Amino acid sequence: MALSYLRFSDLIPDSTRLIKNLNILGIDPGTNLLGFGLIRVNDLGRPEFVDAGILDLRKIRDPYEKLSEIRRYLSGVIDNYSPDCMAIESPFMGKNAQVIFKLGRAQGVALALAFERNLQIHEYAPRKAKISVCGNGAASKEQVSLMVQKILGIKLDSFPLDSTDALALALCHYYQLSSPLSSVGGSKSWENFIKEHPERVK
Repeated sequence: MALSYLRFSDLIPDSTRLIKNLNILGIDPGTNLLGFGLIRVNDLGRPEFVDAGILDLRKIRDPYEKLSEIRRYLSGVIDNYSPDCMAIESPFMGKNAQVIFKLGRAQGVALALAFERNLQIHEYAPRKAKISVCGNGAASKEQVSLMVQKILGIKLDSFPLDSTDALALALCHYYQLSSPLSSVGGSKSWENFIKEHPERVK
């Protein structure tokens, strides 16, 4: 009787078995504070800190001027660092519809710019990014910041939390690429994976 087995290497696409020389831009969108964080995956396949910062839009009243400033700012970041892909926070449900609407506008500007610059786009829920760096989907911004600093081996005590949130999104994408099982958890997930990829079972 032939045995069925699943090889760990079968789960890993060839293009992601060795990730290196990849610039990942993380974006934490907002129309008051927009954070960005950039990491580079080095020759050894490890993430390194490149830069991070925020765009403070709180003094701008005109909502359309804010969107224009977001585009200008992110265009400069992309021109300076030539990222290969963008990891951006995905929309999430909240109690305030106006906040969601404004956040969606900021996300839209960033996504449109990424399309224009031919960047690969990857969306992650806030909870997913927190789990990837802290192991806790309910982690605070301060906890995320501390773990980002520990992972990257740097001190960012004076950096705004929106920028370290953006770095967490970039790291989330790095882990997603480098860990084929990062989105597989528990027996139900394994069952779903096998159902969706029967060709991987030999």
